[in-house]
Amino acid sequence: MPKIIAKKEDWINLGYELFSEQGVSGIIVEKMAKTLKVNKSSFYWHFKTKKDFIEQLIIFWINNETLQIINLTNNKKTVLNKFKTLIALTYKQNPFLDFIFYLKRYAKEEKKVQIISYKIDNQRIEYANKLLQEMGYSKQDAKIKSTLLHKHFIGYHEIIRYKKQNIDYQKEVKLELTQFIKY
Repeated sequence: MPKIIAKKEDWINLGYELFSEQGVSGIIVEKMAKTLKVNKSSFYWHFKTKKDFIEQLIIFWINNETLQIINLTNNKKTVLNKFKTLIALTYKQNPFLDFIFYLKRYAKEEKKVQIISYKIDNQRIEYANKLLQEMGYSKQDAKIKSTLLHKHFIGYHEIIRYKKQNIDYQKEVKLELTQFIKY
């Protein structure tokens, strides 16, 4: 019988899903190994410790939910299209949106994660700030609006956490956002 080997990406994808559903308590190496149908030694082949694994999950999240969104947004030609793309990519139907909530809870225990979380929040706010200034808002208004936008994003997903989004949820989001950002 051939030996089944889980790739690092397999562990990361499963871990990302589990962390998004249960936070740190969902990261149980034995259960994950069972799900992947491998020995738990496969986990330790790729990751030194559970803490190292969680750090890799955070990097995965940063790359996919912040850096990739910024890169995809920057590919648009006009600032208005950049902003619309930013909204479409951040306010999306995604089963893993709770990652950020569990990350912030985990950050209470881990100073290093707290710093990373704070840095990502600021990076997201600063990126929106830059776009809003390019759209014609003053520095002060852009700062306030970009902070409100980020808080709205976090709050929006908290409110819809256990609800099914309407088919036209993007229109609802735009209606709410245009109360403080015209686009």
